[in-house]
Amino acid sequence: MTSASPQDGLRSVVLGVDARDTGSMTAAWAADEAARRGLPLRLVHAVPSVYREFRPFDQGRYHKALVERAEQALDRAAAVAWARHPALALTTDVSEDLPAPALCRESREAALVVLGSRRLSRTAEALSAYSVAVPVSAQSHCPVAVVRGPEHTTQDPPYLVLDVDGSPSSDPAVDFAFDLADERRAALRILWVWHRPPVGNLDEHATVQLLRRLLFESTAGRQERHPDVAVTHELVHGHPVEELGIASEHALAVVVGRRGNGGFTGMRLGSVPHGLLHRADCPVITVPAAPD
Repeated sequence: MTSASPQDGLRSVVLGVDARDTGSMTAAWAADEAARRGLPLRLVHAVPSVYREFRPFDQGRYHKALVERAEQALDRAAAVAWARHPALALTTDVSEDLPAPALCRESREAALVVLGSRRLSRTAEALSAYSVAVPVSAQSHCPVAVVRGPEHTTQDPPYLVLDVDGSPSSDPAVDFAFDLADERRAALRILWVWHRPPVGNLDEHATVQLLRRLLFESTAGRQERHPDVAVTHELVHGHPVEELGIASEHALAVVVGRRGNGGFTGMRLGSVPHGLLHRADCPVITVPAAPD
């Protein structure tokens, strides 16, 4: 198996390698991001040890085959990464666990976790023990990038989309998006998407004015720290997932804060980032709230 020592003392970009994914898009995205940040890249594939426990009749041959397949997938991903960045510090690891728990553990020491997407339906996503994108995005200790589609680099200038709603949980996402835009030399489209209540009295003009003020307040201070980032603030009426999906159709990525409260998998993720994992065609980056 290919491996190299990471730079001492540095956090890493972690790529969850899927043995079924023979493409190179996700590995290339992770390698590029690690190189831009000057961080080592860690490639991880999980092989559940449960197969050894419940298949005694094959004397571990099935588990051994899974490990060999994992090592081949890691080698393919490493080859893609080194072809793009020959000097990139890189390590590989086969973890004895289910994919989601293994990657959530990795996230404790990572700067970013990068995943591909199998584009599972919501039913398959809920029933599969190998569903990774939603549970890791919901429980990771660091930001998670799910590379559903390629970056759209045809726009001039390139841009990122950021979703804000004024909640404290969106503050880390705001900081992350400004840093990423600066790093990528990209513009930043900041959207606040709101629903008009179906019933009740509403002074729409006053509501729009209030939301517009909150929209600007939610990003206050970041522009001064990132003077080279061109920023637009947009107040949009509609369904958040649909509107953010439309806005991100030509984006490098869409960045959203994690808003879920308790529960498991998607319940901890929040409806907007969960929906974007099914709707957006560019990378979706979910940023956890700051610890209490």
